Amino acid sequence: MAERITPRSQDYAQWYVDVIRQAKLADYSPVRGCMVIRPNGYAIWEKMREVLDRMFKETGHQNAYFPLFIPKSFFSKEAEHVEGFAKECAIVTHSRLRLSADGKGVEPDPDSRLEEELIVRPTSETIIWDTYRNWIQSFRDLPVLINQWANVVRWEMRTRLFLRTMEFLWQEGHTAHATAEEAMEETLRILDIYRRFAEEYMAMPVWVGKKSESEKFAGAVETYTIEALMQDGRALQAGTSHFLGQNFARAFEVTFQDRDGQRKYVWATSWGVSTRLIGALVMTHSDDNGLVLPPRLAPTHIVIVPIWRKEEERVRVLEYGEALRRELAAAGWNVIFDTDDQHTPGWKFHEYEVQGVPVRLSVGPRDVQGEQVEVARRDTLQKTVVPRAGIVDHIGQLLEDIQRTLFERALAFRQAHTHRVETYEEFRQKIEEGGFILARWDGDPHIEARIKEETKATIRCIPLEPIEDPGPALISGRPVRHRVVFARAY
Repeated sequence: MAERITPRSQDYAQWYVDVIRQAKLADYSPVRGCMVIRPNGYAIWEKMREVLDRMFKETGHQNAYFPLFIPKSFFSKEAEHVEGFAKECAIVTHSRLRLSADGKGVEPDPDSRLEEELIVRPTSETIIWDTYRNWIQSFRDLPVLINQWANVVRWEMRTRLFLRTMEFLWQEGHTAHATAEEAMEETLRILDIYRRFAEEYMAMPVWVGKKSESEKFAGAVETYTIEALMQDGRALQAGTSHFLGQNFARAFEVTFQDRDGQRKYVWATSWGVSTRLIGALVMTHSDDNGLVLPPRLAPTHIVIVPIWRKEEERVRVLEYGEALRRELAAAGWNVIFDTDDQHTPGWKFHEYEVQGVPVRLSVGPRDVQGEQVEVARRDTLQKTVVPRAGIVDHIGQLLEDIQRTLFERALAFRQAHTHRVETYEEFRQKIEEGGFILARWDGDPHIEARIKEETKATIRCIPLEPIEDPGPALISGRPVRHRVVFARAY
């Protein structure tokens, strides 16, 4: 298995695709730009969804579902929003097909052309805010805290498995509040949920900050983001939370009567993460042997591989392994006991290594006799032999150590690939090496645009915790107090 994975140092983009396909996470679809998420990949998404759903509900949010199709006229009500998505929209124009004249295929029936075309959902602000107009009448109806697990379509020209596909899965939260202060609290509350999820579950350190004006979400007043660094030195936007102000409330006439009897527009937020987080997991932790998963998001925590040569050994080994499986499963872990005799133990070792199972146990006749287990950890590939007694405690500590080690390793990588620069010349040199660049920027959008055009680097975020370091800004030389985070990004 591992021999079919291109080394990262040779071709990082091909390595990424090889890991995804060999780990059976996803495959290409007959529809250009789309993907098939295989059971291994979908199981990771289910784990992510389970954790995030719990975190959202702990903060008072509820799930709902809104239509996939949105009337075209809705997109005309918020100009900045429609401009941001106009080039990515798929449009439904007809309601049925008919046989073509030659009888060899089908074509849209011209008599079924829709009176108003429908947009296939690229994001749901417009249809949700049209609905909220009916739900919200009084301050007693606020806040509205709704999340939706759904799919969206954005017509991408250049696609890459998980990172950028025409259709992808995500969650999108849409909330309404009585005051700007409450809406901003919500925006930052969700941003912190995303940060905690990235760092505590994905073992992926992130920068937390605000987007520049040119990089913010179409229709937002402010966009906040978490930004991670992949192993090729490029940044990945891993989640965003938007303060929408009253833009959509005004566009869709969503008002409420406050405690003083005055009618006011509500304040709004929206926020989301998507299946691109699976791509982030791959690029943050995996190696040339295949997928590496943090235990807290691994669909399978432990695999047990039995080894025997003689039939009399087989029975004892399988009994020993099954007792081990039951004990570990009772502790709450997902355990596979691979008793398939169609493949060799060596083949199985490679298979589960490629698929990123955090812990592999192997048991043979000597292990049965010695009341022991061979334990291999996926992150470091180290193997040890441990006593059978106390195995549950040992595995529990090992899984926590793997989770911690992956985060510390990713953090050390980010620190080693984060550079402070003083001049634009130094900036241009360092950006070629990859990684995050901490540089001073004076807020001039023209300078930001110039840097992007000349270096392909963008401002990933303006950190929420300011990086105090007074000095001259890039290019302009104007005095500024703080640094912002630049990088080339996916």
